[in-house]
Amino acid sequence: MKKLTINSSKSSDMFAQIQKCIQGELLEDWGESVLTFNNTAGKGSLRTIDFNWGVSLIDCNMKLAEEAKIVFDTKDLAPIEFIFISKGYFEYSENNTNSYTRLEQFQNTIISHKRNAEKTFLFPKDEHLKINFIRINRQEYLQKKNNNISQLNQLLVSLFNDCEGEATFQHGGSFSLKIADEIKLLNDVDTTCGMLRSLSLEGRLYLILSLQLLEHKNFEENMNLPEAISKEDILKIHKLTTYILEHISDTVSITSLSAESGLSPKKLQIGFKILYSKTVNEYVRQLKLEISKDYLKNTDLSVSEIVYAIGIKSRSYFSKIFFEAYDILPTDYRKHLKNKNASLR
Repeated sequence: MKKLTINSSKSSDMFAQIQKCIQGELLEDWGESVLTFNNTAGKGSLRTIDFNWGVSLIDCNMKLAEEAKIVFDTKDLAPIEFIFISKGYFEYSENNTNSYTRLEQFQNTIISHKRNAEKTFLFPKDEHLKINFIRINRQEYLQKKNNNISQLNQLLVSLFNDCEGEATFQHGGSFSLKIADEIKLLNDVDTTCGMLRSLSLEGRLYLILSLQLLEHKNFEENMNLPEAISKEDILKIHKLTTYILEHISDTVSITSLSAESGLSPKKLQIGFKILYSKTVNEYVRQLKLEISKDYLKNTDLSVSEIVYAIGIKSRSYFSKIFFEAYDILPTDYRKHLKNKNASLR
């Protein structure tokens, strides 16, 4: 097992210590630090970005060749960490005990440990890991104008105001594919211009943070997932979203999705409603409309061809639901895009 002890909560210091341990290449550009490695330690990348008011992002995409234990032994006030695992799992403990909590894929997790207490992360070997950490230095964040901390529930208000680090906090919440989708968009930001990229990343980060705070609120108010929806069911629904995308030109029904996933129609409806706040049919229809917008913007396909490509049989029905969703007809939307592009030339 590879073990690393980190004695600072600052992202730059942490990455310098990690680089020394795994011998990766550390590059810095436009406020982003990216550590890549492909050696006996494993293969992957870690990225960190510091934003204003004590908010920072660390994300990991890696597969380790051996089990790794990272012990955070620092006198600093611990940040509040909003953790979301898109792939894999890892384990967490406080005070370096042998009692670990397993943090699961798609589960919303929030942790913060006492000042002077050791925090340990245990990462498995040969497991593809995609993990996002949104870290908040509460002392800096409380200086932000209109931070609206008082609008949170009492548990989180107490946590944000605990600037002495007197309390331990751990929330293992509900499973959310909506957060997973937003994190995928965060990691897919491809704007190369420094300012535009930073703004895009920061905006997406705050959206994810708001969803994680909302999940905590719903969980505390007993609005979490019903017992009928298991982790295995959630994974099946996650796979279905890919299946729907790959069969977007077909008539995707609850019956066909039930047969594909092995889940009952009732479980499908409950799962989609809780995870995406939509029925199955609403989710499929929205996806078809989003793809149609992309076709209208980036292809020369006629509206009739687009209707066929997204599996809608009636052009008039397509125009109707497109107008209901975007307050503009498909033909007018394409004209608007062409006029906009012409004015930029």
